[in-house]
Amino acid sequence: MGGASQDTIFPLQGQSLKVAGLFAGIGGIELGLHRAGHQSELLCEFDEPASRVLAHQFPDVPLFGDVRELKASHIPPVDVLAGGFPCQDLSQAGLTKGISGSKSGLVSEMFRLMETMKPKPRWVLFENVPFMLQLEGGRAMAHLTQTLGDLGYTWAYRVVDTRSFGLPQRRQRVVMLASKTEDPRTVLFADEAGERQFKDLPRKTAYGFYWTEGVRGLGWGINAIPTIKGGSTVGIPSPPAIWLPDGRIVTPDIRDAERLQGFPLNWTRPAVDDAKKRNGPRWKLVGNAVSVPLARWVGRRLARPGAPMTRNHKLLDGARWPVAAWGRKHETYAAADISLWPVHHKYKDLLTFLAYEPDLLSLRAASGFRNRTRKGTLRFREDFLHAIDRHIEMMSSEDSDTSTLRHAISA
Repeated sequence: MGGASQDTIFPLQGQSLKVAGLFAGIGGIELGLHRAGHQSELLCEFDEPASRVLAHQFPDVPLFGDVRELKASHIPPVDVLAGGFPCQDLSQAGLTKGISGSKSGLVSEMFRLMETMKPKPRWVLFENVPFMLQLEGGRAMAHLTQTLGDLGYTWAYRVVDTRSFGLPQRRQRVVMLASKTEDPRTVLFADEAGERQFKDLPRKTAYGFYWTEGVRGLGWGINAIPTIKGGSTVGIPSPPAIWLPDGRIVTPDIRDAERLQGFPLNWTRPAVDDAKKRNGPRWKLVGNAVSVPLARWVGRRLARPGAPMTRNHKLLDGARWPVAAWGRKHETYAAADISLWPVHHKYKDLLTFLAYEPDLLSLRAASGFRNRTRKGTLRFREDFLHAIDRHIEMMSSEDSDTSTLRHAISA
């Protein structure tokens, strides 16, 4: 099952579907579905920088602002209603207010449109963070599934790791699909490659980590960066750091961050409307985006559904939400024998993936991280801590010529 190319698993023939995208962000779902052969008919996004990106990248697609003012009559007939509804109230990096928070609670607007659209879409596609499975003891997920069941939808979800598609970013997301007429298992459960084993590391291995942590966590990534976030707990864009084999502690260029999400170079450049502004808005947009290859995989299976590759068992009330499940009104089943890895695309090592000269982690950021590691009780690799200390020493030395640190990345 593993190791096949995407075109081998998904023949290019299939149905071309029409899509309406809510909470479209910078168009990760839409670009992925477009690459799978589908067509966007409408976009809706409230955030102004994100809207500038959509207007530039999808100039022929009608673009609406506030989803609360969007009426069913505004939406042309479509096959798919898609939405990566805001995750700020669901993520560990956010405020974790839950599904009723002011941002994530906007998913109710999707429910409103699902019921009032005529004709109704065949498919409804959701995407969000996996923390929603445990938030409020699982009540947020129970609310979503019960509402879908009450509305007459069969639903399925699966947690998927972006590394499945060969990108060196350890990013896990919940993909949920619902329909009144179709079986979503034929899309989300039709591929299973099994958990990927990273036994043979390259001779020169880069490690990703969160420099904003250090007391209770690190977000450590071997030959990968941890999840690119929209911001820290205080809302500051904070790209992950990378410990390079030559000892440098760096943060990736925004263009490499876009590539790590599957976007073309400078996809988010239109977000910055003032040349004096830095790339903070772009980092936030990239961190909140849906990975393009993930959406493409879903799109290819929407065009050509397959047989579900999983066994099922009844999910008892109060049980933890598994990595994959499906259900309908008053029925919920765990999907057994399924992983976060639907496919195994050729993996791109982090060091060789980086195409642009990274930025050195600032002295302030590095020093703050090192101070937190000293206060906490977590155990770190000694060679890693030594690298942080050397980085701080070089960055703080008045005689240090930082240009000597900015040599090209060695392969």
